[in-house]
Amino acid sequence: MSPTPPVRRLRLGMPRRVFSQVLLMQLAIAAGVVVLATGLFLAPLSHQLDDQAMRRALAIAQTTAAMPQIAEDLQHTQPSVGGPVQREAERIRKASGAEYVVVMDLHGTRWSHTDPEEVGGHVSTDPSQALAGREVMEIDSGTLGRSARGKVPLHDSDGRIIGAVSVGIEYDSVRARLIHAIPGLFAYAGGALAVGALAAWLISRRVQRQTRDLAFSDISALLAEREAMLHGIREGVVALDRAGRIRLLNDEAQRLLGIGDEAVGRSPDEALGEGRTADVLAGRVTGTDLLTVRGQRVLVANRMPTDDGGAVSTLRDRTELEQLGRELDSTRGLIDALRAQDHEHANRMHTLLGLLELEMYDDAVDFVGEVVGDHRATSEQVTEKIEDPLLAALLVGKATVAAERGVALGVSDRTRLPDRLVDPRGLVTIVGNLVDNALDAVAGTPHARVEIELRTEGRTVVLRVRDTGPGIPAEHRESVFTEGWSTKKPPAHGKRGIGLSLVRRLAERQGGSASVDAAHGGGAEFTVVLPEALAQPDLEPALTAPAKSTVEKESR
Repeated sequence: MSPTPPVRRLRLGMPRRVFSQVLLMQLAIAAGVVVLATGLFLAPLSHQLDDQAMRRALAIAQTTAAMPQIAEDLQHTQPSVGGPVQREAERIRKASGAEYVVVMDLHGTRWSHTDPEEVGGHVSTDPSQALAGREVMEIDSGTLGRSARGKVPLHDSDGRIIGAVSVGIEYDSVRARLIHAIPGLFAYAGGALAVGALAAWLISRRVQRQTRDLAFSDISALLAEREAMLHGIREGVVALDRAGRIRLLNDEAQRLLGIGDEAVGRSPDEALGEGRTADVLAGRVTGTDLLTVRGQRVLVANRMPTDDGGAVSTLRDRTELEQLGRELDSTRGLIDALRAQDHEHANRMHTLLGLLELEMYDDAVDFVGEVVGDHRATSEQVTEKIEDPLLAALLVGKATVAAERGVALGVSDRTRLPDRLVDPRGLVTIVGNLVDNALDAVAGTPHARVEIELRTEGRTVVLRVRDTGPGIPAEHRESVFTEGWSTKKPPAHGKRGIGLSLVRRLAERQGGSASVDAAHGGGAEFTVVLPEALAQPDLEPALTAPAKSTVEKESR
């Protein structure tokens, strides 16, 4: 036997969708406004109708009291059903549509009344104010029921008060006018409510499209998730509005760009300064995976336009990846050089073995001395001119790689560099990038040669790297220092166009410069000037500890 299915209970409450909630709230507001407006209109309308009825009664009473014949008859006749006062009062009542017209003397005795049996009797309400000379308007109850009344004094020809005139307007007629006005009022209110409901529906439909028919709880969850995602991911996110101003920066973007919340509301140029990074964020440079350098960081940027005319850019820190990639390229080059040296070493060992077997001992000694002397000469040539150990080791290694690639790497006779560098790692990065670029430029060309010149002028270091390659056209001599610009195919680990940009950045960070020109005899000559790159001669080496460089060499 199958279990009894659970009974679904009807759940009452506010709907979850934004569209439905906005529609209901707007309908409630519209209905409330209509009801309030109707009530505010009806309240004064009732009072206004009462006032109009009392004023009408007072006007009829004033007109009646102003007739001299009424006062004359009151003085010279007796109250009777067929008397002249009764006949004139009834004529006025019928002509004006009043409920009653009562003429009374100073004692409150009726001389006229709608009901003939009441003629000669005493009035049912207090006539003292009218008999005292004051005009009265009121809503009161008498022998004929509730009515709107007007009472005025009656004067003789000499101006003396001889009685009063009381006129009543049936209150049911006033109420009937009010009730008669209500359907029309409700019709107008219903029309206003219908227009308000239509407007509420149109606005709610627009809200539905803009919120994609989400519930308020979904929107709150999305906002919470967005905040957690933006500030939790390890990619920088920069959002711009349609005017090109920054409207959002997550924590990683602030770290990568070196800016804070004060950048919000400003353009990229104002927040970052002019440069490639600002151009990429502003959309002036297009493409995917655009490389840019911010400080000592290599960033990869992508920009996506949004429907509201703005854009969202993502930034990835590629500094460590670029460093690892360049180290991988260098390692591969060293492996190739070692493999070639291993092959050459085997050939030399075979030659030496043959000389020994032929008992040509003197020739064997000369052969070994010549081989060892070549390497020793290269090392001594570098170390006697360049005293910094890091830079000397770099050039010795580059000389080995250059030899295996068929390139003559030499150090100029003018080279002199003492061991007093303030930032030896920065200079190693600069020299490594420039030498690698030069080796790439001349590799495979006849009589390929690269020459390095390092000299000092006071505390300033001047570096020149010359090659015999094809050179750089004049129109491209500034472009080569731009991030992402390169004439070579990208390596396996990523993209080119970073090395020379880093060279210029490192030089400018020390207040120097980097430039390129045509070398004498053909090729290119890169010049880097580093002011105050040397420590004072009397300072201890411990006080001039090298600053750690986060970016290593990169091919041009």
